[in-house]
Amino acid sequence: MTTILVLYYSHSGHVKTMAEHIARGIESIDGCSAKLRTVAEISTVCEASKDSIPESGHLYANNNDLKQCNGLVLGSPTRFGNMAAPLKYFIDQSSDVWLSGALIDKPAAVFTSTGSLHGGQESTLLSMMLPLFHHGMMIMGLPYSEPSLMTTTDGGTPYGASHLAGHNGDRPVSEQEAHLCRALGKRVATAAQLRT
Repeated sequence: MTTILVLYYSHSGHVKTMAEHIARGIESIDGCSAKLRTVAEISTVCEASKDSIPESGHLYANNNDLKQCNGLVLGSPTRFGNMAAPLKYFIDQSSDVWLSGALIDKPAAVFTSTGSLHGGQESTLLSMMLPLFHHGMMIMGLPYSEPSLMTTTDGGTPYGASHLAGHNGDRPVSEQEAHLCRALGKRVATAAQLRT
């Protein structure tokens, strides 16, 4: 079985919904399974700690999830044109994965959600690619052969899937955005299968 890790941080639930659509796309490819994982909140208080298992939802990721996957799809809400601190914190702790070379030549993609249409979707996607390049991964985007990419009026970029949540965060993931999420999952899964 080819396993694709869908690793994300979600504050309001939009990125989690996108992750689940990406997982559906992955699992639509025969012989592929999606492993959904999230990361814990971080605290500015040094003494604070989180339980090792979340109260609900997907389990927290660990570096073994990275080492054992056949591909990776990374997601985060936008924070001033960059990925959110909890996801960055997790990635910053992946030196042992980098030293092992476990992610070299594996396919990867990224996805995000923003409050406004020009709220940094593309810069966030590009910022999430940087550590993946350092890990030696093969970065994949969305080709314009995806019709929704040309007609979307909310999220969707060639750099990865995206979602426009609205300034109050009350816009659900649209059908076009969901389609692009599934398409991204399919792309990474197909590439991972070709590699194995």
